[in-house]
Amino acid sequence: MTDTSVMPTRSDGSAAIRNEPVQARSTARLAALLDAAARVIDEIGYERLTTAMVADRAGASIGTVYRYFPDRIAVLQTLAARNADRIGERALAELKNRRHETWTAALEAGYDVFTAAFRSEPGFASLRFGDVLDLRPVLGPLALREFAVRAGAVMVDRFGMSDSDDARLTLQSVLTIADAVAADAFQRDRQGDPVVLRHAISAAHSLLKEYFPESAR
Repeated sequence: MTDTSVMPTRSDGSAAIRNEPVQARSTARLAALLDAAARVIDEIGYERLTTAMVADRAGASIGTVYRYFPDRIAVLQTLAARNADRIGERALAELKNRRHETWTAALEAGYDVFTAAFRSEPGFASLRFGDVLDLRPVLGPLALREFAVRAGAVMVDRFGMSDSDDARLTLQSVLTIADAVAADAFQRDRQGDPVVLRHAISAAHSLLKEYFPESAR
């Protein structure tokens, strides 16, 4: 069976890779290339990544890399989409988890998933969901915005968040702030400066509380 978790698509729905694998062997090869790219990014950042570095770290030929990716940007887009798929699903699972009885507890648990990825997922601290890639023209909504839409639906359904444009836009802003604050916290400390990380939670509570009923706080 093919593992589609290593075959993400861009936010506009088009594939960033040249040839989507249809067999387990090809899927494993693609996953190995992405893992190699993530390890290189973890060491030198995404800006300096080249396809040759990916090939070298994966122990593959440059031709193998180009079989799947037309250029380094496609590598970055595909890895970022994998990050968004993996970490986004884990964070959403926490938002839905019934053991979190308030919206604040659920949001903090989801944020813990995000910050844990900075420590455990190679390259995540640099690339994250890929919103840092300033590519023009913009072909579709950014991954963090897409996640905000899904997170908002959970917050409305579980905790009675206001189902308004203003509430959804505020949640999107909160997640954008949290992403930037986390990046700063992990630049200061490889394990994440705890004081800085708490600033994201404080900002979330302050900006979002008016959109939830008292009983859900």
